[in-house]
Amino acid sequence: MSDFDVNSLFVLEIFVDLLILLLGIGVLCIAYMYVVDSRQTKHAIRRNFPVVGRFRYFFETLGEFFRQYFFAMDREEMPFNRAKRSWVYRAAKNVDGTVAFGSTKSISEPGAVLFVTHPFPTLAEDYAAPQAMIIGPHCQQPFKASSFFNVSAMSFGAISQPAVSALSRGAAQAGCWINTGEGGLSPHHLEGGGDIVFQIGTAKYGVRDDGGKLDDEKLLAISAHPEVKMFEIKISQGAKPGKGGILPGIKVTEVIAMTRGIPIGEDSISPNGHADIRSVDQLLTTLAHVRELTGKPVGFKLVVGGSSFFDELCEAIKLRGVEQFAPDFITIDSGDGGTGAAPQSLLDSAGLSIRETLPLVSDRLLEHGLRDRIRVIAAGKLITPVDVAWALCAGADFVVSARGFMFALGCIQAMQCNKNTCPTGVTTHDKDLQKGLDPTDKATRVASYVANMEMEVGTIAHSCGVREPRQLNRRHARIVTDLGQSVPLDVLYRKQAEQNPLFSTSSEE
Repeated sequence: MSDFDVNSLFVLEIFVDLLILLLGIGVLCIAYMYVVDSRQTKHAIRRNFPVVGRFRYFFETLGEFFRQYFFAMDREEMPFNRAKRSWVYRAAKNVDGTVAFGSTKSISEPGAVLFVTHPFPTLAEDYAAPQAMIIGPHCQQPFKASSFFNVSAMSFGAISQPAVSALSRGAAQAGCWINTGEGGLSPHHLEGGGDIVFQIGTAKYGVRDDGGKLDDEKLLAISAHPEVKMFEIKISQGAKPGKGGILPGIKVTEVIAMTRGIPIGEDSISPNGHADIRSVDQLLTTLAHVRELTGKPVGFKLVVGGSSFFDELCEAIKLRGVEQFAPDFITIDSGDGGTGAAPQSLLDSAGLSIRETLPLVSDRLLEHGLRDRIRVIAAGKLITPVDVAWALCAGADFVVSARGFMFALGCIQAMQCNKNTCPTGVTTHDKDLQKGLDPTDKATRVASYVANMEMEVGTIAHSCGVREPRQLNRRHARIVTDLGQSVPLDVLYRKQAEQNPLFSTSSEE
């Protein structure tokens, strides 16, 4: 027998021995799982079907991915279907955004938005750039905002350091603002050098004293940054109206703890409301205080539950003084969820949709003669040109998006935001997972997303016969009703206000 045959036989024997060893280990593992499953009492399936029952959880996990990539149609998924996500991906990558052979969207489906095209659309030579808009004209330092599409509130902690850096740089390149979210102002927000809206949440992270109250000295220190243009007091947010922010302790790193002023590694749970803002008058007093102290525009954000709050708010503003006590802006968030971790009951069923509340708030301000004084910012699943153009038609001055920009950063809707396992590095603080998110590349994608959004909303505006997006109004869009016929927005919203007692002037919450 040759040396080659001897060596081959030796290798084969080793391979067989290893195979037997692995099979033995496998059998022991199965036996161990059988004993454990048959004796445990927490899971009925595993107790009745030892070992095999474990596959249920495995297939349940795999099902999320199979549904997304193989079984769901382009317009079926929630919270964002593939068609909408794909538009954002193409816009962020700055690739061809055209499609062929007709739309996959049913234009007779109730709720569909249809724009009123003009027989003589605006010619190319008559196009105009979107007009800049002043927020807080009575402040010492009013904010002249050029972009109607901006980055909504996402806290450093809820999203990763590379994600914040990319958003900061990209927003600066695009000329739009970025909202810090309630997690405070970090160095990563400032590195882009762009405009920033500082959000004051219920825990007042970044501007709190040892007792959790607003610290004027820390607020002045934040205001001293020239990049900080406005302050937003968060009353509630779309993901969980009536509940405070939740940041799991696994995400509370040293930098995040320092930024927020909280212990490292402990769950960061904000109060479900401001202890010092328990009425409309206290809200107006706080707004006036922050504006007087910083000299910059101040507004608030909330999820709307009805109209009586706005009637009370507007009456109080007129009574105490429009110039001094009116908010410079109101951010209206939608009740159908957001980026934050939240109880499913609140995600699913608390608060009204932006589709209902945006026209409501805009009309209430108009009725009370405050619409020109107070800017309206719309938020909540507005990630495509159709969404943004609808919001401008319905009454918004600005539109902000969080999840749209997450998609621009590479989010694949893995639904892991409340954990530390985001596979794209957007919402995790795992350094290995963060490696996939290059801030320089993603900053370019953020800027491209904004540029393509502005361009395509402009295309819709020109098709409707106006020169630029801010000239869109309710006469330029229609909504399909349950009868399959469309109704102009101005007619539809007027009828809804007349028929729905929740939105009548005499309503009570």
